[in-house]
Amino acid sequence: MARVMEIDTPLGPDVLLFRAMSAREELGRPFEFLIEVLSDKGELPVHELLGKPVTVRLELPEERARFFNGIVARMATASPLGRYHRYRLTVRPWLWLLTRNSNCRIFQQQSVPDILSQVFAKYPQAAIEKRLTGSYRTWEYCVQYRETDFNFVSRLMEQEGIYYYFRHEPGRHTLVLADGLSAHEAVPGFKSVPYIPHDRGRRLEQEYIDEWSVSAEIQPGSYVLDDFDFTKPSAELRASARRSRPHDAADGEYYDYPGEYEARSDGELYAKLRLEELQAHHEQIQGSGNARGLAVGALFRLTGHTRGDQNREYLVRSTHIEMQFGEYESLDAGSTDYHIRFAVQPSQEAFRTERLTPKPVVQGPQTAIVVGPAGDEIHTDKYGRVKVQFHWDRDGAGDENSSCWVRVAQPWAGKNFGMIAIPRIGQEVVVDFLEGDPDRPLVTGRVYNGEQMPPWELPANKTQTGILTRSTPDGSAANANAIRFEDKKGEEQLWIHAEKNQDIEVENDETHWVGHDRKKTIDHDETVEVKNNRTETVGNDEQITIGANRTEKVGGDESITVGGNRSETVGASEDVIVSANRSHMVGSNDDLKVGANRTINVGANQQLVVGGNVTEAVGGSCTQTIGGALTQTVAGPVTINTPAAMTITAAGGVTIVAPGGTKVIDNFLSNLGGMLTQSYGQIMKFTPMSMEVKAVSVEGCGVKVDMGTVHTHKTGVHVQQLGAKLLSTDSAFLNKAGLMLAKAGIHLIG
Repeated sequence: MARVMEIDTPLGPDVLLFRAMSAREELGRPFEFLIEVLSDKGELPVHELLGKPVTVRLELPEERARFFNGIVARMATASPLGRYHRYRLTVRPWLWLLTRNSNCRIFQQQSVPDILSQVFAKYPQAAIEKRLTGSYRTWEYCVQYRETDFNFVSRLMEQEGIYYYFRHEPGRHTLVLADGLSAHEAVPGFKSVPYIPHDRGRRLEQEYIDEWSVSAEIQPGSYVLDDFDFTKPSAELRASARRSRPHDAADGEYYDYPGEYEARSDGELYAKLRLEELQAHHEQIQGSGNARGLAVGALFRLTGHTRGDQNREYLVRSTHIEMQFGEYESLDAGSTDYHIRFAVQPSQEAFRTERLTPKPVVQGPQTAIVVGPAGDEIHTDKYGRVKVQFHWDRDGAGDENSSCWVRVAQPWAGKNFGMIAIPRIGQEVVVDFLEGDPDRPLVTGRVYNGEQMPPWELPANKTQTGILTRSTPDGSAANANAIRFEDKKGEEQLWIHAEKNQDIEVENDETHWVGHDRKKTIDHDETVEVKNNRTETVGNDEQITIGANRTEKVGGDESITVGGNRSETVGASEDVIVSANRSHMVGSNDDLKVGANRTINVGANQQLVVGGNVTEAVGGSCTQTIGGALTQTVAGPVTINTPAAMTITAAGGVTIVAPGGTKVIDNFLSNLGGMLTQSYGQIMKFTPMSMEVKAVSVEGCGVKVDMGTVHTHKTGVHVQQLGAKLLSTDSAFLNKAGLMLAKAGIHLIG
């Protein structure tokens, strides 16, 4: 025959006998059963039952039973009771085992119910039933940081408005997750419980409530939350919830920041949950009785209360049960005692577990290693965020899934301006946390370590400051862009290195000042484009050496002024093309030396003006070809010297006008084949020379020519002494010539 109260343990039947139990249960909190048992075995090891399940059975009316199941968390001996040895057991739910495990781990892209399932999954004792009706947002990033599994899941449930109670069965108990009234039901046989105060008569076997106390207290009437989303910095995220109560001072407001949300709809839900959490304490009801079916999480209806507004449905929030079984000395059923104290609330009021579990606060910054996909050297998104592997994260694989995207603080950040340097995979960064929240990391700096050393050797180069990058991918220490400042006294230097290209843009003026020498080396081509004027001043010498060709193009005028001497050496040919006029002015001497030939082509006129003398020395022949006339005006004497012959050929005749006289000095004058017409102003003298006169005309000049004896032949007139010949057969011409020569003082003989 079953006893009214008994205990079932892994030790077997009646090894432990139930004597008494003090059981405390509460919505959203682990239960605790303090059980006293008796045994005729006095040497039971106190660790014998640790971690093992035990079940207390309580008999109910109509052959039903209620069970209290849990895991033995503590076992202790007590003083004997009669012939029995006494032991005390502390029994808790399997959920309590989570207090014995702490961790640091990261959850990503999961809702809170999903996170709970993942945490519970590692506990073989876990039995869970989800009676959740709400929708739960996906958390991009959620961190369990230096806290027990129990604290972690507790604070998440408190934040999301999830609470729990336990359903007890023989040999097991189940955690029931709830978020609303639909998760609750009445215990069979206890859908209603009468209120029978002490001063009323009642049957011995009747189950009832004999004490009922109602209280109300002022709670805030509104709750306001706010937050900030960096992806939408101008978005209004403030959210609020309000509930009016028909009493004075009911309009209090709670305001909190940050609300730990990114969407305003989530903020509105959180504000509602926070207000429900506070309002759950507005009306509190406590009572007591002997109703054995009243259990935490159960619904029941109160009947028989003198205040009609109290006869309604309630949700049991907490219970404290004291139950005791009679002595075992006679081994009969003995006497029993059962008493329950409880707290309930109207079932239409939402229940929310009070947020008592603190969220861990990260005390100061940490460091972490930048991570990313295998083979990548830089892993970032459009905001310049990076992924990191925290040193405490033993589950992280050190890849792009080790953390959420973490924002990186930069020295300067503006709207499309500022500074940026993206931490690279493998670098160690300093991570701080907004308000110490492990869910809100922020990279605030970078540090060197034994594998990531400074760019130049220290402390040898401790006076150097600068930036040295690394080419990617697969760059080595020799592949970098760099700016370095050397501050060593007397050796100050600014060093700039571009691994490939360097582009400098100046939208207005640029000024360079070099206090001493400047050296510029370009290993390939250089192009300089000046779209307006350019002025270059060299205070001393300038030397330009061009290894191959040079092309200089001036779109307008060019003016070159040389204050002293100028020397220009062309190793091969030189071509100068002037499309319009050219003026060449030399203030002193001009010396032109041509080692070989020289050709001057003038398409139109050429004028040569020499203020002093002109000397031309031609080592070989000199040929002048003139397509038109030739006019030479000489202000002084003209002297032509040639050691060889001189020939003047004029198909149209030769005219020599010499008012000052003409002297021909030669040994021979010959070959006058045509007409020779000459005008002599005064005297014409012939010196011994060879001359051929083809036509002679002497008109009205006082010229005296003493040529000796002239003989006239049938072919002409011969001046024999000089060898001059007048070739003509025209007697009229000869007569006329004779008269003209006579007038000039020339006598023709013959």
